[in-house]
Amino acid sequence: MSSTSSHVTTVLVIDDETHIRSVVRAAVESDGGRVFEAATGASGLELAQRERPALIVLDLGLPDMNGLDVCRRLRQWSSAPILVLSARHGEGDKSTLLDAGADDYLTKPFSTVELQARLRAHARRARMGPVVGGDTPLVLGHVTIDLARRVVTRDGCEVHLTPTEWELLRALLGHAGRTMTHHQLFDAVWGRSHGDAQQYLRVYIAHLRRKLEKDPLRPALIHTEPGVGYRFMLPRE
Repeated sequence: MSSTSSHVTTVLVIDDETHIRSVVRAAVESDGGRVFEAATGASGLELAQRERPALIVLDLGLPDMNGLDVCRRLRQWSSAPILVLSARHGEGDKSTLLDAGADDYLTKPFSTVELQARLRAHARRARMGPVVGGDTPLVLGHVTIDLARRVVTRDGCEVHLTPTEWELLRALLGHAGRTMTHHQLFDAVWGRSHGDAQQYLRVYIAHLRRKLEKDPLRPALIHTEPGVGYRFMLPRE
């Protein structure tokens, strides 16, 4: 059962399918939240500006405009978490929508239980002011990460990280619980868009895993999203 602090408050669902809007409404209202509905991208953007929802559920296949364009326009002014619903399964589609500013994606068909869990998780993260591992050290079992002091310990012993490894860890923690695409990580750490992002990251992620994970071959902290990017996993509450 979720705590009060993780309850979803107001959600805008932008989807032209009445059934999907009903499913989202039922899921949110059962958690005590309020839902605004839009069947087109244009009406969704208008509602978002007027109501300022805490979370946005966005379908990619809208009748009047591309859902990715809606996502990009929302990101021009809104920081509300965006959960994209899509019938598309391709890794390229997932990377594109995450690069456009979406926080998460859910492939149709989906279960109500999973939808609620995702919405609660994003509501919880939206309320988190401090950067993970920043204001206070982050304790993850055998590993403690203190970004402010640039100190990592494993089983009580300090672990040496190179400057590049630190920047990669900082980027992952800054988006903890969310997938960062290869492009996003490459740009955040190396500050450029040219080069083999996947190869660079494969090498440095392997270095981090060897230093942080109990079993680098079965990572519990740095999760791979095949063909898309990486996600730093936080303990479940």
